[in-house]
Amino acid sequence: MSTWLALGLLIVSGLILILYHDQGTIAGLDSSNFAGLMASIALLIWLGSSVLRDYSGQYSKILKDISSWAGIALLLVTVYTFKTELMEGTERVIQQVLPAGTNLNITPQNTENATVRLRIRDDGQFVVRTTTNNKSISMLIDTGASHVVLSASDARTLGINLDTLNYVIPINTANGSTLAARQTIDVISIGPIKINRIDALIAREGDLTQSLLGMSFLRRLRSYEVTGDFLVLRS
Repeated sequence: MSTWLALGLLIVSGLILILYHDQGTIAGLDSSNFAGLMASIALLIWLGSSVLRDYSGQYSKILKDISSWAGIALLLVTVYTFKTELMEGTERVIQQVLPAGTNLNITPQNTENATVRLRIRDDGQFVVRTTTNNKSISMLIDTGASHVVLSASDARTLGINLDTLNYVIPINTANGSTLAARQTIDVISIGPIKINRIDALIAREGDLTQSLLGMSFLRRLRSYEVTGDFLVLRS
């Protein structure tokens, strides 16, 4: 019976579409929306009758299955509602077991609104793995450095010809005062955070063993802060 009812509804709907197609709308709906609505109603009639036939007289089973599906639906809605908090909590747990200095993206959003957390190393320093001009470069975050400062080795990795540089900018390193050369880096990325055209300095050979991520990068972030054992960067 239900199959014939659903089929009859489809036939009547088809006739209405043929007769009133030129009017543009049917019962306030355009033709495509009306056809979709009628097809959906026919499908529900057919499926509903099949379900009722399978559950005929089994009222306790009906209640049990409805409760199960309602519970699943409630769980899915809850997970979706708290997806951001669940993601952050999961990533905090992951961060604890990852090696210190590993980048972890809290918000995998666009580069204009992204957050990255870094865990402190055992020596009390924050070291970050960057993508600098498409090359992987490890940098020590140094708020006391006015610029990003690349070691000679990392500069060479980026394809910079050290012999053409003019070392005239005074800087202080762990080995004392020395001179560096000015350079512009096209892009430095930390996870989803991406900063273009950064003023940088290149240290002379042997003067710097670890590249520094200084204020010429950090001041272009929306914010950065230390929270416990973590440094949070926000673009």
